[in-house]
Amino acid sequence: MKKILPFLFLFFGVFAFSQKIESFKTILNDKISIRALQVYDNKIWYSGTDSKFGYVDLKNPENQKQIRLSEQKLQFRALAQDKKYFYAINIESPAYFFKIDKRSLKYQIVHTDTAKNAFYDALAFSGENGIALGDPYGKCMNIVITRNSGKSWENLPCETSFEIGEGEAAFAASNSNVFIHNEEFWFVTGGKKSRQFYSYKMGEKLYGKEVNFVNGSSSTGIYSLDIDPVSRFGIVAGGDYTKQEANINNIATTNSGGESWQIQASGENVGYTTCVKIKPGSRGKEIISVGDQHISYSSDFGKTWKKISDEKGFFVCQWIDNNTVVFAGKDRISLMKIIF
Repeated sequence: MKKILPFLFLFFGVFAFSQKIESFKTILNDKISIRALQVYDNKIWYSGTDSKFGYVDLKNPENQKQIRLSEQKLQFRALAQDKKYFYAINIESPAYFFKIDKRSLKYQIVHTDTAKNAFYDALAFSGENGIALGDPYGKCMNIVITRNSGKSWENLPCETSFEIGEGEAAFAASNSNVFIHNEEFWFVTGGKKSRQFYSYKMGEKLYGKEVNFVNGSSSTGIYSLDIDPVSRFGIVAGGDYTKQEANINNIATTNSGGESWQIQASGENVGYTTCVKIKPGSRGKEIISVGDQHISYSSDFGKTWKKISDEKGFFVCQWIDNNTVVFAGKDRISLMKIIF
């Protein structure tokens, strides 16, 4: 791990939607690709390439720790947490489900998927309930759930009601194509078809609904999902990573928890997006988004968007509080401070 560089402050001035100033400071520089973040104990926790897992202290960024979860060069794109543990899964076969104690950072492998085509895209927890989303095994997505904080895991059976189409899968872009709240969970797919799937009881009933999204090839579709479980507002975003400026039918929202979706800002947003996050407490009114070539913001439930930074190489974002967002991606973690 490289030593942290001095803070890099970049001021972008006054911009629309009532924000006055943005500031960036880089709090981690390392040779790593990061696509999954968690916030806990005033620290940014991450998992990434080369089996790396660690944290950076928000109050004192020089206080940081990094460990390797394996001597193998595993790639982690999925990271989640419950009250006592973090959970991480590497993307390829064999896929190891790691359970990491938050206090001691001691870890163990609690589940292994040895299927040759195993590829895990995302992981989410709510209380003791967790869901891991993997690419299809046959006619259905590979969905693995736990109801007891990772002590045991089970694969949901493939049923006709949620079979996927040919060329349909999920993207391991930012650990944000699955969302869980209590026993409800949602996940999204892309490729030749984009759909949003929903279960109200940890997979006992699962329903799929096609979204009128940009599709047609393996690089197109929905990459990211976020839901406000109180208001039932939700947003999905994505596009085509081979055509990053393309912005037709790549953002959609729901006001009904996914029962219906409406395309937003088609032809009027900044293009390909890997991660969207609703501002806490805004019930969907304020949203941050990031793509490989931009950071953007909406203050009207995703109807209009403003590019607020041309920073490149970020894949994942997360609100820290009402004024601060953390971004991670290629070789760094950075903080953005917004002054309203």
